[in-house]
Amino acid sequence: MSDGLAKKLHDGIGQLALTLPSGSEDALLNYLSLLLKWNAAYNLTAVRDPEQMVVKHLLDSLAILPHVAGKTLIDVGTGAGLPGFVLALVRPDLQVTLLDSNGKKIRFLRQAIADLGVKNAEAVQSRVEAFGKTFDVVSSRAFATLTDMVQGSAQLLNEGGEFLAMKGVKPVEEMAALPEGFVVREVVALQIPFLDEERHLVRLAKK
Repeated sequence: MSDGLAKKLHDGIGQLALTLPSGSEDALLNYLSLLLKWNAAYNLTAVRDPEQMVVKHLLDSLAILPHVAGKTLIDVGTGAGLPGFVLALVRPDLQVTLLDSNGKKIRFLRQAIADLGVKNAEAVQSRVEAFGKTFDVVSSRAFATLTDMVQGSAQLLNEGGEFLAMKGVKPVEEMAALPEGFVVREVVALQIPFLDEERHLVRLAKK
């Protein structure tokens, strides 16, 4: 992995004002290297430029780290592991389940977990509705709407837990259309280093 990518990641983490465990940046770059290799054959993500991957995948995922509470997290529709696998790499105390129905993406994640020796993550191939465990946090940046997210994954949330929905522009209409029984706790405007696009994190909970 090039020095330029390592510097961009390091500088971005500094701009996010994050203090990560020793070895985290190397682990993130090793993950990126695997993603680039697999993406060439399996089309795991539409972003193909390594510098853009640092920004739109790694730094974008890391931006929600200060808002992740609890001890267990499930990343629904995780795809190539975003944000869930990135969070697992920098929060060894957090038990992360990476859930996706796409077999090739889960195969990639299982290989990445093995290659990088990650002890606190597991990759599960399943539809959301068919999965039965519960977690402190349900994260996603893949759901079409907030309503889809809370209705599709409500059974996965522990009592007192919360949904973390990653969005682009502030989803005002989606928030207004939330079904009964769910509430928006907070909308956080995220500043992603090197990215001139809006990003928001919507924190939701059951009433």
